[in-house]
Amino acid sequence: MSSVQRFYDLTLELISILENTQLDRDVKINKVEILLEKRQQAMAGMAPPYSDTEKDLGTRMISLNAKVTKLMTREKLFIQKDIKVLSVKKESTGKYANPYQSMATDGMFYDERK
Repeated sequence: MSSVQRFYDLTLELISILENTQLDRDVKINKVEILLEKRQQAMAGMAPPYSDTEKDLGTRMISLNAKVTKLMTREKLFIQKDIKVLSVKKESTGKYANPYQSMATDGMFYDERK
């Protein structure tokens, strides 16, 4: 199997994993990392004299890479949203536990006379 064909197959597998919403996020991230590493190795093995089938796969890979980029961006946005929700929840829990912690002491009057 040529490096171009291997890269194409790994790209298709990556897309199927990114589109699968049933997978746990940690499992999905681990699989994506492994596939990206394999794709990097396959890309390094590509050599310039390409056959007609490899050129055809190359043109198809351009659109597949755009799809991978879109899916990875979507996954990144989901993670960012969850991090934001978690930080807001953590902040509100802290305010509930100690409501006077964040009160500003600016404007406090101190009388030195006794």
